[in-house]
Amino acid sequence: MTEQRPAAFFVADATGLDFLNTIATPVDEPVEWITSGKDLLNWLGVAGLVPDDVREEFLKSAVPGELDAVAAQSRALREWFRTFVQRHKGKPLHADALEGLAPLNRILARDEQFGQIVARKGDPDEEAPSGVVWQMQRQWRSPDSLLLPIARSMAELVCTDDFAHVKACEGHACTLMFIDRTRGRARRWCSMALCGNRAKAQAHRDRAKVAARTRPRSRGRA
Repeated sequence: MTEQRPAAFFVADATGLDFLNTIATPVDEPVEWITSGKDLLNWLGVAGLVPDDVREEFLKSAVPGELDAVAAQSRALREWFRTFVQRHKGKPLHADALEGLAPLNRILARDEQFGQIVARKGDPDEEAPSGVVWQMQRQWRSPDSLLLPIARSMAELVCTDDFAHVKACEGHACTLMFIDRTRGRARRWCSMALCGNRAKAQAHRDRAKVAARTRPRSRGRA
């Protein structure tokens, strides 16, 4: 049930991959974090992709079933992108992959972004050349626009990250993906707290079994 789910995972170091991880198998059974429109809004809020006031307005103004329909579209987008990532991960992404990104470009073409001058946030005593900054904002005309920041995060992954460093967790039955930003590109697990520790514990048990089988048996007295 929804209330028994763990919190959504943000372990990928890339928001586009974090969205792929909204369905995962953290232990034994798959968990879906986007079962409804409300789930989608919650995830977008935690991910910092949609402002709180926009999410609250959609909750109040959307007609019954409208947000759930967008959640279904987001799941379809997620699974399409998962197929793309799995096909290309582990190697640099070349220009010939562009044709396969056409569905993503079609969503991005709907975007209505614009720039605004807004007050600078942060410590008022902090030295800055100006008290105002340039900020990109978006027209949120309908619930369908909730797909736009998700698509943008996928586009950023495709365009700014090296797909050679995109990996799947090596944990047993784990489906989480991440981008390896470690210095030696040696990351193997979604996180040490999840699969890393379980793998270490299993390795310890395996070594103990081998040691028990090879340990000389003590002989009784004749």
